[in-house]
Amino acid sequence: MAPCSGLFSCFGRSRSRHTKSYMDPNQERLSPSEQCRQTKIYRDVAEHQWPIVYSPEYNLSVMGMEKLHPFDAGKWGKVYEKLKKQGMIGDDTVVEPIEASEADLLVVHTPRYLESLTSSVVVARITEVPPAAMLPNSVLQQKFLRPMRMQTAGTILAGKLALERKWAINIGGGFHHCSADNGGGFCPYADITLCLHFLFHRDLIKKALIIDLDAHQGNGHERDFMNDDRVYILDIYNEWIYPHDSTAKRAIKRKVELSSGTADEEYLDKVRRHVAGAMNEFPANIIIYNAGTDILIGDPLGAMNITPEGIITRDQIVFEEAVAHSIPIVMVTSGGYQKQTGPIIADSILNLYRRKLIQWDPAEAFEKQHGRSVDKSEL
Repeated sequence: MAPCSGLFSCFGRSRSRHTKSYMDPNQERLSPSEQCRQTKIYRDVAEHQWPIVYSPEYNLSVMGMEKLHPFDAGKWGKVYEKLKKQGMIGDDTVVEPIEASEADLLVVHTPRYLESLTSSVVVARITEVPPAAMLPNSVLQQKFLRPMRMQTAGTILAGKLALERKWAINIGGGFHHCSADNGGGFCPYADITLCLHFLFHRDLIKKALIIDLDAHQGNGHERDFMNDDRVYILDIYNEWIYPHDSTAKRAIKRKVELSSGTADEEYLDKVRRHVAGAMNEFPANIIIYNAGTDILIGDPLGAMNITPEGIITRDQIVFEEAVAHSIPIVMVTSGGYQKQTGPIIADSILNLYRRKLIQWDPAEAFEKQHGRSVDKSEL
């Protein structure tokens, strides 16, 4: 999630007169607490469905401009398709979210920020694709922001599912550079902050632990929870890359700064010690695990040297500690800028399943009834 370029200046700052926001000006404004209780995102989920959230609408296609950013715009679909091919999930056992509404987003985001997204220049800055500033905002709303609102809703719903079923995975989400009043780094909505505020407003949790293991500092949620003692943040990141947000660092309770080129042995040792340390230090009611794969060797933005096996082991460590401490966990997939990251995420989820770190008996029974099952011998 690289810093933004000065190229935006050549596109000016005006908002198109023909821009039409998705927001409904006649929609009744509710208080955040009322909206969290009335939201349509928190829908009932069938017993036979896995607490795994995904929609084909997560994937991006913005008139080819998605190719101008190193992010794999189809990463989420690759995760889903591999899990499906391996027999773990099917179209009838995955949970599909509905799009987050303006009222849902206003639980955290300011009206000023949401209004700013009706400017193509602002959206281009957030996506780090300067030519996107030339597109009609209606195109960006439909082709970029709507998929991101779907993923944001997926994270919010995953929070509810994790409390009900001990764990949940949103195959998308993890927009950790976005705060209530500012987006950036390919992150237009603060899904992690929203997920926790929905749980707080509904009195479902008292304390939350954010474990951010994306290669980049999670400055968005850090700014949002700067003075909130209900939230403990562990952030392990490459200190030499974007965003260099010294103000946000003050919110990190357990800060582990790494050098570019950090490899498996050192990295996994620090993950083991600090994940266990954070859970021992802070008795949380839920864990939000930001599982970015931009730590992978060769990633053009993460600049670290972690192998695919290292990523799989990292995720296993986090889930083992969550199970050992009996804390429900939500996993979101966050950054990762190589074509192989989608399959690696799927391999990691399959590893968690084979090791019985994620289980849901009704879903597994349903899969077997329909002739689908995972080979559990591949450990």
